[in-house]
Amino acid sequence: MKYNIFKHYLITSLIIVITFSFNGFAQELDASNYKMRFNFKTVKQADNSRLLEVEFIGQNKKDRKDKIPVADAEISFYNILNEEEVLLGTAKTSYEGIAKITVPNSQKYLIDDDGLINLIAKFEGSDAIDAEEDEISIKDLILELNLEEIDSVKTVLVKAFTIDSVGVKTPVEEADVIISIQGMLSKMKLKEEYIEDGEYEFEFPNDIPGNENGEITIFSIIEDNDDFGNVFQKKTVNWGTFNKQVKEEGNKLWSEAAPMWMYIVLTILLLGVWANYAYTISYLFKIKKEGKKITENKKQEI
Repeated sequence: MKYNIFKHYLITSLIIVITFSFNGFAQELDASNYKMRFNFKTVKQADNSRLLEVEFIGQNKKDRKDKIPVADAEISFYNILNEEEVLLGTAKTSYEGIAKITVPNSQKYLIDDDGLINLIAKFEGSDAIDAEEDEISIKDLILELNLEEIDSVKTVLVKAFTIDSVGVKTPVEEADVIISIQGMLSKMKLKEEYIEDGEYEFEFPNDIPGNENGEITIFSIIEDNDDFGNVFQKKTVNWGTFNKQVKEEGNKLWSEAAPMWMYIVLTILLLGVWANYAYTISYLFKIKKEGKKITENKKQEI
């Protein structure tokens, strides 16, 4: 137990030494030797909420492999339109230099005349690190994923469109879409193709393994698109195969063949019973024989 506690404190200490917060950045390292990488991205998720994420990394100007995450930096996320700003939320970077918030699907965004949502992530700066900000402009894409069996063919149907202020749907003319399934550790790509006129149809293979219930989680993903950013949808369907490994069981009490020890015990018991019968019968013959001898002896004496 003492060894485990010591090991825990040792690992914790090493993490603290390796990582650093932006408050202690100037004390531990010379920030002038590092170029700040402030990368902002957004992902529209399956429930139509939107993930806003910043990766804040210091990269050594001479040794690019030397990268240090900036931890505990407060990042503010805004939706802007001209001079108007709406604060969507704030978050502090983790020890990996990641700050993220999730904006619910009920959020009403400020949208410009081109149908763009303008998002900004800001770091106000400190004594050691200059202020940083990054901006993203995207259109709000509606991505639909439907899984149907059409004429006994398992079919993945994807629709992608935008909706303007008066509710008119505009199909996406051309965009890359990825069809993936959830693997044990990550997603496995099945197909990458163009969406044309807002639709894409894919015949799902029949030999994809699922879980013990035959279920598969299928993703449709639009990734790093210039107009829409990152958008994905997912659904789970019972289209997978599951080859249950049949393990041959030995003899059990509930199986057709009883356990071997029961045969042995029963055989010994039956042999014991029949041996007892034989022993008893043999003694009966001996008693009868002895009785005859006694009777003959008495007749001779008379």
